[in-house]
Amino acid sequence: MNAAERLSEELKAEAGRIGFAACGIARADAAPRSGERLRAWLADGAHGDMIWMESRADQRAAPAGLWPEVRSVIALGMSYTPSTDPLRLASEPEAGRISVYAQGADYHDLVKRKLKELARWLIGAAGGDLKVFVDTAPVMEKPLAEAAGLGWQGKHTNLVSRDHGSWLFLGAIFTTLDLEPDAAGTERCGSCDACQRACPTGAFPAPFRLDARRCISYLTIEHKEAIPRDLRPGIGNRIYGCDDCLAVCPWNKFADAAAANLAFAPRAELSAPMLADLLQLDDAGFRQLFAGSPIKRIGRDRMMRNCLIAAGNSSSPGLVRAVRAQLDDPNPIVRGAAVWALGRLDADAFAEEREARFAVEADEDVRNEWAAMSVIPAKAGTHLYL
Repeated sequence: MNAAERLSEELKAEAGRIGFAACGIARADAAPRSGERLRAWLADGAHGDMIWMESRADQRAAPAGLWPEVRSVIALGMSYTPSTDPLRLASEPEAGRISVYAQGADYHDLVKRKLKELARWLIGAAGGDLKVFVDTAPVMEKPLAEAAGLGWQGKHTNLVSRDHGSWLFLGAIFTTLDLEPDAAGTERCGSCDACQRACPTGAFPAPFRLDARRCISYLTIEHKEAIPRDLRPGIGNRIYGCDDCLAVCPWNKFADAAAANLAFAPRAELSAPMLADLLQLDDAGFRQLFAGSPIKRIGRDRMMRNCLIAAGNSSSPGLVRAVRAQLDDPNPIVRGAAVWALGRLDADAFAEEREARFAVEADEDVRNEWAAMSVIPAKAGTHLYL
Protein backbone atom coordinates (compact mmCIF):
# COMPACT_ATOMS: atom_id res chain seq x y z
CA MET A 1 0.00 0.00 0.00
CA ASN A 2 1.50 3.33 -1.05
CA ALA A 3 1.25 6.57 0.92
CA ALA A 4 -1.78 7.87 -1.03
CA GLU A 5 -3.68 4.63 -0.51
CA ARG A 6 -2.79 4.61 3.19
CA LEU A 7 -4.05 8.17 3.61
CA SER A 8 -7.32 7.28 1.90
CA GLU A 9 -7.84 4.29 4.21
CA GLU A 10 -7.09 6.37 7.29
CA LEU A 11 -9.41 9.12 6.05
CA LYS A 12 -12.30 6.67 5.63
CA ALA A 13 -11.66 5.16 9.05
CA GLU A 14 -11.74 8.62 10.63
CA ALA A 15 -14.95 9.48 8.72
CA GLY A 16 -16.57 6.36 10.13
CA ARG A 17 -15.37 7.14 13.63
CA ILE A 18 -17.02 10.57 13.66
CA GLY A 19 -20.35 9.38 12.30
CA PHE A 20 -20.33 9.13 8.51
CA ALA A 21 -21.76 5.91 7.14
CA ALA A 22 -20.17 6.31 3.70
CA CYS A 23 -17.01 7.95 2.39
CA GLY A 24 -15.50 7.95 -1.08
CA ILE A 25 -13.03 9.96 -3.12
CA ALA A 26 -13.25 11.30 -6.67
CA ARG A 27 -11.05 13.50 -8.79
CA ALA A 28 -12.48 16.98 -9.18
CA ASP A 29 -13.24 16.39 -12.87
CA ALA A 30 -14.76 12.94 -12.37
CA ALA A 31 -18.37 13.90 -13.25
CA PRO A 32 -17.97 15.77 -16.57
CA ARG A 33 -21.54 15.24 -17.81
CA SER A 34 -23.22 16.69 -14.74
CA GLY A 35 -22.83 20.26 -16.01
CA GLU A 36 -24.34 19.38 -19.37
CA ARG A 37 -27.30 17.70 -17.70
CA LEU A 38 -27.76 20.64 -15.37
CA ARG A 39 -27.90 23.12 -18.22
CA ALA A 40 -30.41 20.98 -20.13
CA TRP A 41 -32.59 20.75 -17.01
CA LEU A 42 -32.46 24.49 -16.53
CA ALA A 43 -33.23 25.12 -20.21
CA ASP A 44 -36.42 23.07 -19.80
CA GLY A 45 -37.48 25.28 -16.91
CA ALA A 46 -37.75 22.20 -14.70
CA HIS A 47 -36.18 24.05 -11.77
CA GLY A 48 -39.32 26.15 -11.33
CA ASP A 49 -38.64 29.31 -9.34
CA MET A 50 -35.41 28.06 -7.77
CA ILE A 51 -33.59 30.96 -9.37
CA TRP A 52 -30.37 30.27 -7.50
CA MET A 53 -29.95 27.06 -9.52
CA GLU A 54 -29.75 29.15 -12.68
CA SER A 55 -27.85 32.15 -11.36
CA ARG A 56 -24.92 30.04 -10.16
CA ALA A 57 -25.05 27.33 -12.82
CA ASP A 58 -21.44 27.83 -13.89
CA GLN A 59 -20.22 27.30 -10.35
CA ARG A 60 -22.54 24.35 -9.84
CA ALA A 61 -21.65 22.60 -13.10
CA ALA A 62 -18.21 21.45 -11.94
CA PRO A 63 -16.14 21.70 -8.72
CA ALA A 64 -13.49 23.79 -10.48
CA GLY A 65 -16.16 26.31 -11.44
CA LEU A 66 -16.67 27.00 -7.75
CA TRP A 67 -13.04 26.66 -6.65
CA PRO A 68 -10.40 26.43 -9.41
CA GLU A 69 -7.73 25.03 -7.06
CA VAL A 70 -9.67 21.86 -6.14
CA ARG A 71 -7.99 18.58 -7.11
CA SER A 72 -10.00 15.97 -5.21
CA VAL A 73 -13.53 15.68 -3.79
CA ILE A 74 -14.29 13.66 -0.69
CA ALA A 75 -17.95 12.64 -0.79
CA LEU A 76 -19.57 11.69 2.50
CA GLY A 77 -22.91 10.27 3.52
CA MET A 78 -24.59 10.22 6.93
CA SER A 79 -27.44 7.76 7.38
CA TYR A 80 -30.93 8.76 8.44
CA THR A 81 -32.55 5.40 7.71
CA PRO A 82 -36.02 5.45 9.31
CA SER A 83 -37.04 2.77 11.80
CA THR A 84 -40.70 2.92 10.71
CA ASP A 85 -42.46 2.87 7.35
CA PRO A 86 -42.28 6.39 5.84
CA LEU A 87 -45.66 5.79 4.18
CA ARG A 88 -47.48 4.77 7.35
CA LEU A 89 -49.56 7.98 7.57
CA ALA A 90 -50.95 7.71 4.05
CA SER A 91 -54.24 6.36 5.43
CA GLU A 92 -54.50 8.95 8.25
CA PRO A 93 -55.71 12.09 6.45
CA GLU A 94 -56.09 14.17 9.61
CA ALA A 95 -52.36 13.84 10.36
CA GLY A 96 -49.74 15.83 8.48
CA ARG A 97 -46.96 13.90 6.78
CA ILE A 98 -43.47 15.34 7.22
CA SER A 99 -40.58 13.94 5.22
CA VAL A 100 -38.38 11.58 7.24
CA TYR A 101 -35.34 13.81 6.91
CA ALA A 102 -37.06 16.75 8.64
CA GLN A 103 -38.54 14.96 11.67
CA GLY A 104 -35.33 15.20 13.70
CA ALA A 105 -32.41 17.61 14.02
CA ASP A 106 -31.46 19.92 11.17
CA TYR A 107 -28.99 17.95 9.08
CA HIS A 108 -27.30 21.11 7.80
CA ASP A 109 -25.89 21.83 11.24
CA LEU A 110 -24.80 18.33 12.21
CA VAL A 111 -23.33 17.28 8.85
CA LYS A 112 -21.42 20.53 8.48
CA ARG A 113 -20.00 20.23 11.99
CA LYS A 114 -18.81 16.71 11.26
CA LEU A 115 -17.36 17.76 7.90
CA LYS A 116 -15.31 20.42 9.65
CA GLU A 117 -14.11 17.85 12.18
CA LEU A 118 -12.95 15.55 9.41
CA ALA A 119 -11.40 18.49 7.56
CA ARG A 120 -9.31 19.38 10.61
CA TRP A 121 -8.09 15.80 10.81
CA LEU A 122 -7.13 15.81 7.11
CA ILE A 123 -5.18 19.06 7.42
CA GLY A 124 -3.32 17.64 10.38
CA ALA A 125 -2.57 14.41 8.55
CA ALA A 126 -1.68 15.71 5.09
CA GLY A 127 -1.98 19.50 4.89
CA GLY A 128 -3.41 21.22 1.83
CA ASP A 129 -6.27 23.67 1.53
CA LEU A 130 -9.90 22.62 1.61
CA LYS A 131 -13.53 23.73 1.72
CA VAL A 132 -16.56 21.93 3.15
CA PHE A 133 -20.07 21.96 1.69
CA VAL A 134 -23.48 20.62 2.65
CA ASP A 135 -26.51 21.34 0.49
CA THR A 136 -26.60 25.15 0.61
CA ALA A 137 -23.60 25.80 -1.69
CA PRO A 138 -23.66 25.44 -5.52
CA VAL A 139 -22.33 21.88 -5.41
CA MET A 140 -23.85 18.89 -7.21
CA GLU A 141 -23.44 16.42 -4.37
CA LYS A 142 -25.28 13.52 -6.01
CA PRO A 143 -23.21 13.10 -9.20
CA LEU A 144 -20.05 13.68 -7.16
CA ALA A 145 -21.13 11.01 -4.67
CA GLU A 146 -21.72 8.64 -7.59
CA ALA A 147 -18.28 9.45 -9.00
CA ALA A 148 -16.78 8.70 -5.57
CA GLY A 149 -18.45 5.30 -5.39
CA LEU A 150 -21.10 5.98 -2.73
CA GLY A 151 -23.85 4.72 -5.01
CA TRP A 152 -25.64 5.91 -8.13
CA GLN A 153 -28.33 8.38 -9.08
CA GLY A 154 -31.48 6.36 -9.43
CA LYS A 155 -34.42 6.91 -11.71
CA HIS A 156 -35.82 9.30 -9.09
CA THR A 157 -32.56 11.31 -9.50
CA ASN A 158 -31.59 10.80 -5.84
CA LEU A 159 -28.57 8.82 -4.74
CA VAL A 160 -29.11 5.11 -4.10
CA SER A 161 -26.63 3.14 -2.01
CA ARG A 162 -26.30 -0.64 -1.99
CA ASP A 163 -25.79 -0.45 1.78
CA HIS A 164 -28.01 2.46 2.84
CA GLY A 165 -30.74 2.60 0.22
CA SER A 166 -32.07 6.11 -0.35
CA TRP A 167 -31.37 7.41 3.14
CA LEU A 168 -28.10 9.34 3.09
CA PHE A 169 -27.47 13.00 3.83
CA LEU A 170 -24.64 14.07 1.55
CA GLY A 171 -21.74 16.41 2.17
CA ALA A 172 -18.49 17.14 0.36
CA ILE A 173 -14.97 18.26 1.12
CA PHE A 174 -13.05 19.90 -1.72
CA THR A 175 -9.27 19.70 -1.29
CA THR A 176 -6.12 20.70 -3.14
CA LEU A 177 -4.62 17.30 -2.28
CA ASP A 178 -4.28 14.60 -4.93
CA LEU A 179 -6.02 11.74 -3.16
CA GLU A 180 -6.41 8.16 -4.37
CA PRO A 181 -9.82 8.01 -6.11
CA ASP A 182 -12.38 5.24 -5.70
CA ALA A 183 -14.20 3.45 -8.50
CA ALA A 184 -17.39 5.23 -9.53
CA GLY A 185 -20.77 3.79 -8.62
CA THR A 186 -22.63 1.69 -11.18
CA GLU A 187 -26.31 2.24 -11.98
CA ARG A 188 -28.30 -0.76 -10.73
CA CYS A 189 -31.94 0.26 -11.17
CA GLY A 190 -32.44 -2.22 -14.00
CA SER A 191 -36.01 -2.41 -15.23
CA CYS A 192 -37.49 -1.27 -11.90
CA ASP A 193 -39.71 1.81 -12.15
CA ALA A 194 -41.28 1.73 -8.68
CA CYS A 195 -40.19 5.27 -7.88
CA GLN A 196 -41.66 6.61 -11.11
CA ARG A 197 -45.01 4.95 -10.49
CA ALA A 198 -45.15 6.05 -6.86
CA CYS A 199 -45.08 9.79 -7.57
CA PRO A 200 -48.56 11.21 -6.81
CA THR A 201 -48.12 14.27 -9.05
CA GLY A 202 -46.28 12.80 -12.04
CA ALA A 203 -43.01 14.65 -11.44
CA PHE A 204 -40.94 12.22 -13.52
CA PRO A 205 -41.39 12.82 -17.27
CA ALA A 206 -38.85 10.05 -17.92
CA PRO A 207 -36.48 7.85 -15.92
CA PHE A 208 -33.61 9.85 -14.39
CA ARG A 209 -35.45 13.13 -15.04
CA LEU A 210 -37.31 15.23 -12.47
CA ASP A 211 -39.61 18.14 -13.17
CA ALA A 212 -39.39 20.05 -9.89
CA ARG A 213 -42.48 22.06 -10.78
CA ARG A 214 -44.57 18.94 -10.15
CA CYS A 215 -42.57 17.57 -7.22
CA ILE A 216 -44.29 17.69 -3.82
CA SER A 217 -41.01 18.38 -2.05
CA TYR A 218 -40.48 21.43 -4.24
CA LEU A 219 -44.10 22.57 -3.98
CA THR A 220 -44.28 22.34 -0.19
CA ILE A 221 -40.77 23.64 0.59
CA GLU A 222 -39.23 25.76 -2.16
CA HIS A 223 -42.30 27.16 -3.91
CA LYS A 224 -43.37 30.40 -2.26
CA GLU A 225 -46.59 31.13 -4.13
CA ALA A 226 -49.96 29.39 -4.30
CA ILE A 227 -49.68 25.73 -5.26
CA PRO A 228 -51.28 25.07 -8.68
CA ARG A 229 -54.85 23.84 -8.25
CA ASP A 230 -54.43 20.76 -10.45
CA LEU A 231 -51.59 19.48 -8.23
CA ARG A 232 -53.25 20.04 -4.86
CA PRO A 233 -55.27 16.78 -4.69
CA GLY A 234 -52.11 14.73 -5.30
CA ILE A 235 -50.40 16.31 -2.33
CA GLY A 236 -52.72 14.45 0.01
CA ASN A 237 -51.69 15.05 3.63
CA ARG A 238 -48.03 15.85 2.90
CA ILE A 239 -47.18 19.14 4.57
CA TYR A 240 -43.39 19.19 4.24
CA GLY A 241 -41.62 17.20 1.57
CA CYS A 242 -42.44 13.76 0.23
CA ASP A 243 -40.77 10.37 0.68
CA ASP A 244 -42.81 8.28 -1.73
CA CYS A 245 -40.25 7.81 -4.50
CA LEU A 246 -37.53 7.07 -1.95
CA ALA A 247 -39.61 4.81 0.27
CA VAL A 248 -40.59 2.34 -2.47
CA CYS A 249 -37.03 1.73 -3.69
CA PRO A 250 -36.23 -2.00 -3.34
CA TRP A 251 -32.64 -1.21 -2.36
CA ASN A 252 -33.93 0.08 0.98
CA LYS A 253 -34.23 -3.51 2.18
CA PHE A 254 -30.47 -3.40 2.76
CA ALA A 255 -30.61 -0.18 4.78
CA ASP A 256 -30.17 -0.70 8.52
CA ALA A 257 -31.85 1.78 10.85
CA ALA A 258 -29.14 1.00 13.40
CA ALA A 259 -26.68 2.85 11.15
CA ALA A 260 -28.69 6.08 11.36
CA ASN A 261 -27.33 8.96 13.38
CA LEU A 262 -29.45 9.24 16.54
CA ALA A 263 -29.73 13.00 16.09
CA PHE A 264 -32.05 12.35 13.16
CA ALA A 265 -34.48 10.22 15.17
CA PRO A 266 -37.98 11.68 14.82
CA ARG A 267 -39.21 14.05 17.48
CA ALA A 268 -42.52 12.81 18.88
CA GLU A 269 -44.32 16.05 18.01
CA LEU A 270 -43.16 15.86 14.37
CA SER A 271 -43.69 12.18 13.62
CA ALA A 272 -47.49 12.43 13.22
CA PRO A 273 -48.70 15.99 13.93
CA MET A 274 -52.43 16.55 13.72
CA LEU A 275 -53.64 19.09 11.17
CA ALA A 276 -56.15 20.50 13.66
CA ASP A 277 -53.27 21.47 15.95
CA LEU A 278 -51.05 22.83 13.20
CA LEU A 279 -53.83 25.03 11.87
CA GLN A 280 -53.88 26.86 15.21
CA LEU A 281 -50.25 28.00 15.01
CA ASP A 282 -49.35 31.65 14.99
CA ASP A 283 -45.83 32.76 14.11
CA ALA A 284 -44.51 32.36 17.65
CA GLY A 285 -46.06 28.92 17.99
CA PHE A 286 -44.61 27.87 14.64
CA ARG A 287 -41.12 28.98 15.66
CA GLN A 288 -41.37 27.18 18.97
CA LEU A 289 -42.61 23.90 17.49
CA PHE A 290 -40.05 23.79 14.68
CA ALA A 291 -37.03 25.18 16.55
CA GLY A 292 -33.91 23.24 15.52
CA SER A 293 -35.71 21.74 12.52
CA PRO A 294 -35.09 22.45 8.81
CA ILE A 295 -38.84 23.13 8.60
CA LYS A 296 -38.36 26.44 10.38
CA ARG A 297 -36.83 28.05 7.30
CA ILE A 298 -40.04 27.95 5.24
CA GLY A 299 -41.87 30.13 7.77
CA ARG A 300 -45.30 29.91 9.29
CA ASP A 301 -47.25 31.16 6.25
CA ARG A 302 -45.91 28.55 3.83
CA MET A 303 -46.53 25.81 6.40
CA MET A 304 -50.07 27.07 6.92
CA ARG A 305 -50.65 26.99 3.15
CA ASN A 306 -49.47 23.36 3.10
CA CYS A 307 -51.64 22.38 6.07
CA LEU A 308 -54.70 23.94 4.46
CA ILE A 309 -54.11 21.96 1.26
CA ALA A 310 -53.85 18.81 3.37
CA ALA A 311 -57.04 19.76 5.22
CA GLY A 312 -58.84 20.23 1.92
CA ASN A 313 -57.79 16.73 0.93
CA SER A 314 -58.82 15.18 4.24
CA SER A 315 -62.62 14.94 3.79
CA SER A 316 -62.77 15.69 7.52
CA PRO A 317 -65.70 17.83 8.72
CA GLY A 318 -63.83 18.24 12.00
CA LEU A 319 -61.34 20.56 10.29
CA VAL A 320 -63.91 23.01 8.90
CA ARG A 321 -63.77 25.37 11.87
CA ALA A 322 -59.96 25.61 11.80
CA VAL A 323 -59.96 26.13 8.04
CA ARG A 324 -62.64 28.77 8.27
CA ALA A 325 -60.58 30.74 10.78
CA GLN A 326 -57.76 31.07 8.24
CA LEU A 327 -60.00 33.05 5.89
CA ASP A 328 -59.01 36.05 8.03
CA ASP A 329 -55.28 35.45 7.75
CA PRO A 330 -53.36 38.57 6.65
CA ASN A 331 -51.39 36.58 4.07
CA PRO A 332 -53.34 36.24 0.78
CA ILE A 333 -51.68 32.90 -0.07
CA VAL A 334 -52.94 31.48 3.22
CA ARG A 335 -56.40 32.93 2.64
CA GLY A 336 -56.49 31.48 -0.88
CA ALA A 337 -55.57 28.02 0.38
CA ALA A 338 -58.27 28.33 3.05
CA VAL A 339 -60.85 29.15 0.37
CA TRP A 340 -59.90 26.04 -1.58
CA ALA A 341 -59.91 23.84 1.51
CA LEU A 342 -63.30 25.10 2.70
CA GLY A 343 -64.81 24.56 -0.74
CA ARG A 344 -63.61 20.94 -0.64
CA LEU A 345 -64.87 20.29 2.90
CA ASP A 346 -68.23 22.03 3.34
CA ALA A 347 -70.43 23.38 0.56
CA ASP A 348 -72.79 25.26 2.88
CA ALA A 349 -70.00 26.92 4.86
CA PHE A 350 -68.26 27.84 1.61
CA ALA A 351 -71.40 29.43 0.15
CA GLU A 352 -71.99 31.39 3.35
CA GLU A 353 -68.44 32.72 3.52
CA ARG A 354 -68.33 33.53 -0.18
CA GLU A 355 -71.46 35.62 0.13
CA ALA A 356 -69.85 37.65 2.90
CA ARG A 357 -66.28 37.89 1.63
CA PHE A 358 -66.02 37.77 -2.15
CA ALA A 359 -67.07 41.36 -2.82
CA VAL A 360 -64.76 42.81 -0.17
CA GLU A 361 -61.66 40.69 -0.88
CA ALA A 362 -58.92 43.04 -2.07
CA ASP A 363 -56.45 40.46 -3.39
CA GLU A 364 -57.09 39.36 -6.98
CA ASP A 365 -55.61 35.89 -6.50
CA VAL A 366 -57.86 35.20 -3.52
CA ARG A 367 -60.86 36.42 -5.50
CA ASN A 368 -59.86 33.98 -8.22
CA GLU A 369 -59.84 31.18 -5.65
CA TRP A 370 -63.39 32.07 -4.64
CA ALA A 371 -64.43 32.14 -8.28
CA ALA A 372 -62.72 28.85 -9.15
CA MET A 373 -64.40 27.08 -6.25
CA SER A 374 -67.84 28.58 -6.90
CA VAL A 375 -70.86 26.31 -6.82
CA ILE A 376 -72.20 25.37 -10.23
CA PRO A 377 -75.69 23.87 -10.44
CA ALA A 378 -75.43 20.34 -11.80
CA LYS A 379 -78.86 18.80 -11.40
CA ALA A 380 -81.63 18.99 -8.87
CA GLY A 381 -80.39 18.55 -5.35
CA THR A 382 -76.66 18.43 -6.20
CA HIS A 383 -73.77 20.77 -6.76
CA LEU A 384 -70.48 20.45 -8.56
CA TYR A 385 -67.30 22.15 -7.40
CA LEU A 386 -64.53 23.15 -9.75
